[in-house]
Amino acid sequence: MNQNISRNDLSDVVAADRAHMWHHLMQHKPLETNDPRIIVEGRGLKVWDQNGKEFIDSVSGGVWTVNVGYGRESIANAVRDQILKMNFWGGAMGTVPAAQFAEKLLDKMPGMSRVYYSNSGSEANEKAFKMVRQIAHKRHGGRKHKILYRERDYHGTTIACLSGGGQPERNAQYGPYTPGFVEVPHCLEYRAQWDLTGEAYGQRAADAIEEVILREGPDTVGALCLEPVTAGGGVILPPPGYWPRVQEICRKYDILLHIDEVVCGVGRTGAWFGYQNYGVQPDFVTMAKGVASGYAAISCTVTTEAVFEQFKDDDSDPLNYFRDISTFGGCTAGQAAAMENMAIIEREDLLDNTRAMGARMLDNLRALQDKHAVIGDVRGAGLFCGAELVADRGTKEPVSEKQVGAVLADVLGQGVIIGATNRSLPGFNNSLCFAPPLIATADDIDAITGAVDGALSRVFG
Repeated sequence: MNQNISRNDLSDVVAADRAHMWHHLMQHKPLETNDPRIIVEGRGLKVWDQNGKEFIDSVSGGVWTVNVGYGRESIANAVRDQILKMNFWGGAMGTVPAAQFAEKLLDKMPGMSRVYYSNSGSEANEKAFKMVRQIAHKRHGGRKHKILYRERDYHGTTIACLSGGGQPERNAQYGPYTPGFVEVPHCLEYRAQWDLTGEAYGQRAADAIEEVILREGPDTVGALCLEPVTAGGGVILPPPGYWPRVQEICRKYDILLHIDEVVCGVGRTGAWFGYQNYGVQPDFVTMAKGVASGYAAISCTVTTEAVFEQFKDDDSDPLNYFRDISTFGGCTAGQAAAMENMAIIEREDLLDNTRAMGARMLDNLRALQDKHAVIGDVRGAGLFCGAELVADRGTKEPVSEKQVGAVLADVLGQGVIIGATNRSLPGFNNSLCFAPPLIATADDIDAITGAVDGALSRVFG
């Protein structure tokens, strides 16, 4: 660990954290008697806390963000150089890195044409929702305004994003919600709603979306918002046949397809974007997290030219343009970091590494499944994998969230940080989640799954 900060200084930091910080996603009562954990430094795939304890990070910064790993001097230099030259201008005018990164990004996204910058995944999704609503008013008298979302998917923390989120425990106590958001069924074959398998199940899960559209009225539905792989809802891969049928349904009813790549984008699944694994052409793609690997804040709402053209008019109606602003979408640090982040992925062939190491992780997890009856299902794409824990394989009864927490704590004690679904899905917060930086090596993967092996043996016997 870097010795520039002395232990006394860190004691002061711990005290300041306990006294003044409001952390994300946690109950603070235990911090009245226990020290908060402070992550002090990161290098490559490893981080160190205030006590000098070293951890392998298998969650890319806790929330699936640090795709190229820690300590990237070239990204820091790119940000420094850019903000010294021109750090910010509001988005009504352009900047050099904004134009350059938009061009570089769209080169990876055939069929997409325009980039709208903001600074978080929630905000990127809000922009898309607003575009859908404005198109409804411009073209459909306001009627075609409903936005469909999928059970178990998650799209952000704002009230509108929670309104379109399929995780009830994330939503609890924050209503009332924005009207016009309608849920469609999940597509997790392991928790099948229909007595079908494989492609037949995938097509049936997609047909369930059409049933909702017909129930609501196709003339009222403007968009369908889906994650390419459901992330926090349990790392759910769409079954074969699902995505082609979804695309067909959207085109049949003139419904805009919005794919939320906040987690899966920029290499996580082994492709530049998760949807590119499934041969579909979206109308909106939203992204954040791995776009700049957490070195600076940036998110993007990317659209087709056809969507963009609907906001171009003469002056006969002064309200016809997209009347939206994201103040810090004008910060050039995010775009400079994003360009270098993407360059690193290209230079170091990290998409290839993601596919290879993702395959190794799935193989390792399946070997653990053979060894530990508590693992009911293993699934994943690239370096984004999950293992669902069950008390009984026959009934698929989930283990308790407390037992999952015990596994995480045991693994943490071994010097490995993993993730899990937590307080999101009533009764189904039972999946372990793995999303290490795309630089992971075979030794890293083996260390992560080895720690899980030991934890499962101790927690479940």
